[in-house]
Amino acid sequence: MSDHTGTDELLLPRNEEPRRSPFMAWLRESLVILVSALVLSWLVKTFLVQAFYIPSGSMEDTLQVGDRVLVTKLAPGPFAVHRGDIVVFKDPGGWLPPVTATSTSPLQKGVNDALTFVGLLPQDSGEHLIKRVIGVAGDTVACCDAQGRVTVNGVGIDEPYLKPGSINTDMPFTTTVPPDSLWVEGDNRLHSADSRYNQGRPGGGSIPLANVVGVAFVKLWPADRIGLLRNPASTFAAVPAP
Repeated sequence: MSDHTGTDELLLPRNEEPRRSPFMAWLRESLVILVSALVLSWLVKTFLVQAFYIPSGSMEDTLQVGDRVLVTKLAPGPFAVHRGDIVVFKDPGGWLPPVTATSTSPLQKGVNDALTFVGLLPQDSGEHLIKRVIGVAGDTVACCDAQGRVTVNGVGIDEPYLKPGSINTDMPFTTTVPPDSLWVEGDNRLHSADSRYNQGRPGGGSIPLANVVGVAFVKLWPADRIGLLRNPASTFAAVPAP
C-alpha cells in the first residue's frame, strides 16, 4: 500500500505551437508600419502642415516655379495672420482660369490623389493661390504715393521682397479691407493677378480669412533653395493700427 500523500498529476502531451513564417511576420509588421505612417502623415497634413507646389512666377523672386513650400495650418487659428505673411488660400471665385485636365491614366491619377490626400505629395494649385498679405481687416490700402509705393493706413511701404524691376500697378485704387478678410499681392507685381485685379468681385478684391489654408514658412525643394520664409516685420513696423 502506498503511503505517499501527494496528488498525482496527469501529464498530457503539449500541443506544438504553429511555426510562424518569417516572411508573413515581416509582411505584417511592414503593413502596420505603413498604415501607421499614412495615418500620421494624414493627421499632420490635416491639422499641422501641408506641402504645396508653386506653378507660376507671381511670387518671384521669393518663390520660383517648381518650388515646394510647407504651410503651417496653425495660422489662422491659434496664431494670427500678419501683414507680410505669405499665405496659401482657396480661390474665392474667378481668380483662377478653368483647370485643363491633364492626360494621365486612371491608375496614376488615383495614386497621385491618394498620396496627395495623405500628404506624401504636394498639393498643386488647381484651386489654390499663394500671395503676400499687404493689408488685414480694417486697413486702408492705396496705390500709389509720390514714390510709387503702396500705402497702408497712409504709410508708404518700402517692399524689399519685390522682384527687381517690378513696379506697382498704374491703376490707382483705395480700398478698406472688410472684416475677417485680407488684401494680398504677388511679389512679382507685373505678373500677378491678385487683389488689385479682382476688385470687381465679391469682397472688393479682398479674400475671406476663411479661405486661407495657412502661412508658408519654409521652402522645402529644390535642395539648393531650401530656406525659411521669414515675415519682413520691419517693412510694416510703421503702419498704425486701422
